[in-house]
Formats: sequence, structure tokens, C-alpha cells
Amino acid sequence: MQVKALLFDVFGTVVDWRSTVSRALAESSDASEDWIAFAQEWRAGYMTRTVQTAESGQGTLSVDVMHREILDEMLSSSRWSHLWKIWDEDKRAQLNLVWHKLDGWPDSSEGLYELKKRFIIATLSNGNVRLLVDMAKHADLPWDTVFSGELLGSYKPNPKTYLGAAHHLSLPPSECAMVAAHIKDLRAAAGHGMRTIYVRRPTEDSPDVRDAVKTKEEGGEVDLVVDSFLDIIPAIDGRK
Repeated sequence: MQVKALLFDVFGTVVDWRSTVSRALAESSDASEDWIAFAQEWRAGYMTRTVQTAESGQGTLSVDVMHREILDEMLSSSRWSHLWKIWDEDKRAQLNLVWHKLDGWPDSSEGLYELKKRFIIATLSNGNVRLLVDMAKHADLPWDTVFSGELLGSYKPNPKTYLGAAHHLSLPPSECAMVAAHIKDLRAAAGHGMRTIYVRRPTEDSPDVRDAVKTKEEGGEVDLVVDSFLDIIPAIDGRK
């Protein structure tokens, strides 16, 4: 793997959105709710909308705007409408920014610092620029640069994202590796000539999918499979 740049999916791969968001929601009121379910529904709305925008070209390229639209729609639903009275406008605006302060996985910061010594490391995320910058400061993520859907003009899996990041790094896609905890993201990246590194995260993809992902050497479809960012360099060196 003659790779010069590692491009990272962020939500779920680098940061633990589920724990952070559900904890912030629980701290937002005394109400007894299934806050994990709330966080997952919020995230599911984001996943649906980014794919729709990637395919149609219609919709906002600011995930902050998108997150707020989804939050307001959820609070208008029969399941969550009782929370509308608890969270006023200021509180909803504050909650929407929880996505800027997501905690990294235990290996994320240390692993990225090690990888930065050897590779260009950058986000390739649907998150907007300010969200990714704030998150980097909060979780101590030492990116060399930030690529976002907002900058590249679409969301993953639109080709603009993968090819745009490689273009701005002045590298062919074959010298870039996509690092993600989502096999669909890696399949799209591979379709545009990128190398692929699958990171097993406990909350991303289903257990069956995680267990089924194999390297090309094992007859699978990705270049490397790791459980931690700290495993990436040894895995790459082991391929030489």
C-alpha cells in the first residue's frame, strides 16, 4: 500500500456520536426518556438526507442546518412532541451544537498523532467545516486539513467528495486510503480507486456486517481491517 494520505470518515469512525449525544440529551432535562433512541433517530434522519442530497443535488450543504431541521421535525412528531415544551428556542439551538463536541474513541487522538508523523491525515466527512473544526479542538484531533461536504459541493457517496479530496491533495486516488467504520463508505471510495481501511467500531455497522468484512488477502473487499487507529501502521507495514 503506497499510500500518502489517509482520509477519515468522522462520525462513528473517529468520534463516538451515540454516547456523546445521548448523554447531552439526558443532561438537558429531568425527563426520563430513551435518549439513545432519540440520538439514533436524529442520526438516521441525517443519514437519509445526506444520501438524498448526494443523489439529487437538492438540499442544504450545512449539516448544522440539517441537524436543526431534523430536530424540529422530531419535536413535532407524536413520539417526542412533549419535549417541545421543555426545550425552548435557546435550548434547542444549544442542543443542536452537541454535534460539535463529540468525544473521540479512546484510540482516536493518540492514533491520529502517530499517523500524522507518516501520512497526510484529513477528514472526508459530510459534516460542515465549523462543526469539524470545533470537534477537532474538543477531541484533540490533529488534522492536517479538513475536507467536508460543504467544501466539496456534495455529500458522500457522490464522486465529488472522494475525487475532490484527492484532487485538492494533488494525489491520485490510489495514493489515498479511506478510513471508515462503514463498509458502504469504503465501497464507494474503492469504486473511485482509493485504498480502504475498515475500522471495527462497536456502534457502527451491524455485528454481522463487522464480522463479515475481510481483507482482499482473505478473499474480502478491503485492504486492511483494524480495531484501532494504533493498528493501522503495523497493518500497513505487515503488507510490505
